[in-house]
Amino acid sequence: MSYKVAVVGATGNVGREMLEILNERNFPASEVVALASARSAGKEVSFGDQDLKVQDLATYDFKGTDFVFSSPGAKVSAEFAPKAAAAGAIVIDNTSHFRMEPDVPLVVPEVNPQALKNYAKRNIIANPNCSTIQMLVALKPLHDAAKIKRVVVSTYQSVSGAGTAAMDELFNQSRHFFMNNEPKKEIFPKQMAFNIIPQIDKFIESGEDAGMTKEEWKMVVETKKILDAKIEVCANCVRMPVFIGHAEMVNIELKDPLSPKEAMKLWRDAPGVTVIDLDSEMEYVTPAEIAGEDDVFVSRVRADKSVKNGLNFWCVADNMRKGAALNSIQIAETLIKDYL
Repeated sequence: MSYKVAVVGATGNVGREMLEILNERNFPASEVVALASARSAGKEVSFGDQDLKVQDLATYDFKGTDFVFSSPGAKVSAEFAPKAAAAGAIVIDNTSHFRMEPDVPLVVPEVNPQALKNYAKRNIIANPNCSTIQMLVALKPLHDAAKIKRVVVSTYQSVSGAGTAAMDELFNQSRHFFMNNEPKKEIFPKQMAFNIIPQIDKFIESGEDAGMTKEEWKMVVETKKILDAKIEVCANCVRMPVFIGHAEMVNIELKDPLSPKEAMKLWRDAPGVTVIDLDSEMEYVTPAEIAGEDDVFVSRVRADKSVKNGLNFWCVADNMRKGAALNSIQIAETLIKDYL
């Protein structure tokens, strides 16, 4: 069986990646439609050997469309995802808008595919935050084996997570830096080139979460919704002057003992994870080495003796692929395989 597919936000970083991955994985599409705002209508985007002419999202009729892969920004998704779902399409949305709605599945296929059984309540499925996805792919086999009680994660996130304009700002600031010109700040609150910024998204101003950024809050609440509501999470999210790839240093406290060797064996048997041993030629993995890869890469695995049953590891993934586009398409593939 084949399906009519629409990609919303097709001219953006994630939209283009979705089109590339749909082609790479031979997704069973009878037709692929590229959608974006009116200002992008008429432009062309690549889909394998084809060039697709971008259509105006505002005037597009979703009737007859089977899957919508949506990554246009939360406000746009809030308006158009329900319209597409009402027309009969299954919407897999990459924005933050629907993630915490109780009747919308929030899914990482390697972690909680069973959540998809209720997809038809809204015909909308949410793709989690990029930093949450890669962490949970790594945590799932450990949690199944020894039950995670607490997670402390510090992320080192690339600028591509903030979009094309953010990547352009890093490039331009780097160029200006070497020319002794004042770097212009438009996307980031402080200079991004040759710097690190301990803020991703806006700060929460009041309540018990005051002082956290929304990115940190997402990692906390999404982990609870996807993996286990009992897990306590402390997240610290930092933006780095890197174009592609998110890295995380993850510290976990487990209910039951689990040695680094046992953890690595679990990861080697788990879907979507590649383990790099310190004794190997690579020793550990950095974002520059995994751009374009599908897996979550785990390295620098070691015991944490400061707590009972503690474990540390370094976790790296391509945020544009597993952190966004690939996860969305894997959701659709799981639906086709098990629920349609």
